[in-house]
Order: sequence, then structure tokens, then C-alpha cells
Amino acid sequence: MRKIAGVLGLGLLTMVSVPAMATEVGVLDWREALMSSNSAQASMNQLKNRISSQQQQAESLSQELQQLQQRLQKDGDVMSESERNSVTQQLRQKGGQFQQLRGQISQAQQQAEQQYLKGAKPKLDQAIQRVVDEHDLDMVVDRDAVVYSGDSLDITPEVTKIFNSLN
Repeated sequence: MRKIAGVLGLGLLTMVSVPAMATEVGVLDWREALMSSNSAQASMNQLKNRISSQQQQAESLSQELQQLQQRLQKDGDVMSESERNSVTQQLRQKGGQFQQLRGQISQAQQQAEQQYLKGAKPKLDQAIQRVVDEHDLDMVVDRDAVVYSGDSLDITPEVTKIFNSLN
């Protein structure tokens, strides 16, 4: 009986002596932190200016394609075969140009984003580290990986503010 009491007492003592581990956690949407930064906005404006003529050309081609499709649907039955073939050929040609142009625009956007992220990553890491140090955080979790978190855990605006100050 004494042994059982001793074991139980030791077990209780062990449970009481285990330190409570509190973990300070911050939640971060790093994409939002970067994309709402001043340097990202400037980078996006530069990209828009660089590809604005291509965007306008794509919009123009899109309108032409719609007009050709409407014409073919509306008047296709009364068109001669050669005229219908000509409109169909124009649709194919302009459609190909449109797809090629959209691909170029998309590629330019992706390249600009990758280039920006590559240059911004060290500063983002530095901004995150400063917030971690300031709040004595043990862990920072990506907002996309969190099911629920209170607003008080979100460090995104603070990271953005520090990131802006580093530029």
C-alpha cells in the first residue's frame, strides 16, 4: 500500500512540476504584407505602364473578335461561302493574335512578380524578424494555414509597415 501511495504521490508531483509552456503565436499573410507595400505598388505601376500598349491592343482585338463573331452569327446564313470563310479565317487569325498577346502579358506579369519577390524576400524576412523580436513570438503561421485566429494575432499590417520603412 505504501508503494502505491508513493508511486501516486510521485506521479502527482511530476505532473505539478511540469512547467506550463505558453507559445506566443503570430499570424501573417506574407503575400498581403508584400503586395500592400509601397514598393509593390510602385512595381505594379511600372508594370502597368510597360504593358499598357499591349493591354490596349488586346482589348482592341477582343472587341474585333466579338464583332466578327456577332457578324458571323447574325449574317452567316446569308453570306456567301467565300465571305463566311473569310470571316472565319479572320476569327482564327485574330484569335491566335489575341491568345499570343495575352500569353505575353501574362508572362510579363509573372516575370515582374518573380523579380519583385526575389528582391523583396530578404527585406520581408528582416521585417518579420523585427516583429518576432518585438513581440517575443515563438511561432509565425501563414494565415492560409490557419482555420481561425483572432485579429490580435495578425501581424501582417505591422510587417508591412516595417517592410515599407526598410525601402
